[in-house]
Amino acid sequence: MVQDPDLRVQEAIALVFRKFRELASGRQTFLWCRTHGIELPVNTSRGGPMRVAWQLPTNAFLQNLLRNPAYAGADVWGRRETVMALEHGKLKKRQGRLRRAEQCRVFLRAHHAGDIPWERFEEHLQILRGTNVKGDRDESVGPVRAGQVLLAGLLRCGRCGRKLHVRSWGKRGTAARYLCQGAFGEGGAYCLGFGGRLVDERLGQELVAVLSPLGLRASLEAADRVRARDQDQRHALVRQLEQCAYEATRAFEQYNEVDPRHRLVAAELERRWNAKLEERDHLRAALAEIDGAAQVLGERERERILALGARFREVWASEHCPVERKKHILRAVVEEVIVNKAEAGVLRFVIHWKGGSHTQFDMARPRSGHEQRTAPEDVDIIRQLAVRYGDDAIAVVLNKLGRRTGKDKRWNAERVRTARSTYAIPGHHRTVPDPEILTLGRAAKHCGVSQGTIMRLVSSGILTKHQIVPWAPWEIRRADLESPEVQRVLHRLRETGRSGLQGVHSRNQQTLF
Repeated sequence: MVQDPDLRVQEAIALVFRKFRELASGRQTFLWCRTHGIELPVNTSRGGPMRVAWQLPTNAFLQNLLRNPAYAGADVWGRRETVMALEHGKLKKRQGRLRRAEQCRVFLRAHHAGDIPWERFEEHLQILRGTNVKGDRDESVGPVRAGQVLLAGLLRCGRCGRKLHVRSWGKRGTAARYLCQGAFGEGGAYCLGFGGRLVDERLGQELVAVLSPLGLRASLEAADRVRARDQDQRHALVRQLEQCAYEATRAFEQYNEVDPRHRLVAAELERRWNAKLEERDHLRAALAEIDGAAQVLGERERERILALGARFREVWASEHCPVERKKHILRAVVEEVIVNKAEAGVLRFVIHWKGGSHTQFDMARPRSGHEQRTAPEDVDIIRQLAVRYGDDAIAVVLNKLGRRTGKDKRWNAERVRTARSTYAIPGHHRTVPDPEILTLGRAAKHCGVSQGTIMRLVSSGILTKHQIVPWAPWEIRRADLESPEVQRVLHRLRETGRSGLQGVHSRNQQTLF
């Protein structure tokens, strides 16, 4: 058993394995071939003996190519087990599941020269088992899936050994939570459960600390890769163009040798010749498009890439760095992460890096949604103030009282509105003025005096004010401002410039002397 002497066949197979190593997914390798129009060799016997035909691959063909031990130099027989089943009183053979190469009836490992080493083939099988969502799955490998969580498929419970799965919450499904099933399915309890955002940020810091010294080297390789980004597709198209040119020449020779009087044969051969010429022109245009779009790095662009490598921490934290790219970087250097409870309220993470190194760190367990609820005292304040005041005014009062949200953030109008919605508290976006109840400022404006005068009236007991909670707006009734005692003081103030009231100072303000 030897490799096909056709150089295009050898390079196409090598391209598949190279792209699979880069993308770490059989499905993504298949999509890349389809997107870029990369044809692969397929054995076919239609219309005669077995021959090699070139066509766009199917997913099933590509998956079988990656799993076939023949490309790793092994000769196997009996890859699928045969199962006898009784149907309608007759025994029928059914093909069972695909066996591992070592379990086949015939397995000769170093039988011939392979396209890849056997060790790399085993690594490929491990990656394929990890990305398989059906059938047996190797839980030591976590695939890159859609979603905003960074560690999906990488976390393993340190108590029971199960992989943690992700539950998404919120209207947009962006609030993620890692959860270990534990014995919940058997009537028990979950092993672990914690929010994902803070854990992703903390592990991202560990990753940045490890990779930052290597950022400059990575940026140099990135600069080289930008130059050679389209070389794989271009090289495959060049080989396809060479074969198409050969087939076009051969079609012309067949057409040239036919007797022109045999019009039926001549017309068919001319059609085949024209089809090959059109295919050749199409390939030339595709190559010209790739060459025209090829990016040549100037000295300035190269310096910018090198600067990004030196600032890897900033690049990782940038909003322009997609989560999918972060996942690929993380899985390139991390085998898995073991998480367990170190003590009450503390999680311990052990990172298994590629190559065998282990590091660990502890962090406070992110509080759950139940633990991040608004404090009952704050809910009571919001309920009392929402009768008259808007969300923005309520937020000001809560912040002056030193209150914080369940997530330990300052209050604002949007968070007050969310709390009212959660606890079904009716209210207003903006304060609804009541003509019969005035604030301190409105009372001073109504009487045409300063706020200090109104405060002295209240301090002396002549004027009554109401305040729902400390730092809440004063509530002064308009009728109280019209009382004879208040009007007498105001009249004296206008006539003599003196109110005759004692001074007053706020208990929340420091004295100068």
